[in-house]
Amino acid sequence: MDSITAGKTAAIIAEYNPFHNGHQLHISRTRELLGAAFTVIIMSGNFVQRGECAVADKFSRTRMALAGGADLVLELPLPFACAGAEKFAMGGVEIADALGCVDYLSFGMECDRTAELKEAANALSDGGIKPVLDRLLAGGMSFASARTEAVRRNCGDEIADILCSPNNTLAVEYIRALDRLHSDILPAGIQREGAAHDSDEIAGDIASATAVRKMISEGRPDAARRYIPPTSFRELECLMKAGEAPADMKHCERAILSRLRSMTREQLSLLPDISEGLENRIFDCARSACSLESLYDAVKSKRYSHARIRRIILSAFLGIREEHSRGLHYIRILGMNEKGKKLLSVANPQLPLISSYRQAMALPEEGRRQYLLECHADDLWGLMTPIIQPCGADMTAKLTVI
Repeated sequence: MDSITAGKTAAIIAEYNPFHNGHQLHISRTRELLGAAFTVIIMSGNFVQRGECAVADKFSRTRMALAGGADLVLELPLPFACAGAEKFAMGGVEIADALGCVDYLSFGMECDRTAELKEAANALSDGGIKPVLDRLLAGGMSFASARTEAVRRNCGDEIADILCSPNNTLAVEYIRALDRLHSDILPAGIQREGAAHDSDEIAGDIASATAVRKMISEGRPDAARRYIPPTSFRELECLMKAGEAPADMKHCERAILSRLRSMTREQLSLLPDISEGLENRIFDCARSACSLESLYDAVKSKRYSHARIRRIILSAFLGIREEHSRGLHYIRILGMNEKGKKLLSVANPQLPLISSYRQAMALPEEGRRQYLLECHADDLWGLMTPIIQPCGADMTAKLTVI
């Protein structure tokens, strides 16, 4: 851990899908190592970066985060929450910067020092890698692999190897986003402890969110109890008993395939992350695929990863277009405690702060459109739970204050 002077406020960009012991430990380490008096969480809503639905709704996950040490929870808007690492990071960092009171951005990392991540960020921003990257992409390599290899050829193995770990990759994008915004927020890496990201392995009382979700989806919630803080587990248990969790894309499989089969090539071309005629491949595959998994497998290639394909398919279903991620128009508050209230009283937000449907409808047109897209997506999320949920959760939800 680099030597960092004590600060006032630390932001964390997260999904908390669901909130588990590792997340609580990260918040605790952030307070301890950065001297942070306030912790702001910028959290994905009901859909996440993997191109899937969150296992529990965002309001419940907000309560879990507040019980686990967060002071203020803000929403990462849908077009950024369901995007690749670069856009995901930019959306979260832009919110942290626009809040006007954040000193540090805290994130997990697999390497030893934040300085190593800065070196990797500089390597990616170096214009010298572009010709190499273009050649590798033209040869059919995926973007992530091509970029890592381009850095390896230009800067050596040590820096390139940093990009081979998922937390490091996202951390590097956070640093690049801070640089692009010329933000005064300082990047602060917290070394990851316990199970690796996206791993089924378990280390002590810490399991990855992937492992926890697997236990829950397999109908073994009691097996997950050890790896989730008691308050969060009780919240999750109540949701499951009410049929409000776990959400699963398979509940909407026919609806998603129907949506894709009804779209034209031109409509598909407007989706985020579409390039090089990928819309034609999706158009053709959607007409023969009989399940989501077979569709993902059919579209996937050496060039296009499963995660990218899942995000594109999800965007088609939810109505997300490339244009929706061209800017942020508000900061939405999902929940806070008394310390969070105090923090907001001294913040200097550069975007409108909203916490209700009424406030959202008072925004300029672009802000209203972004909010209503969120509402529409959350209504569709309500079809993915064991018992179908009614529409309007976003419009009627009250701000969580504890």
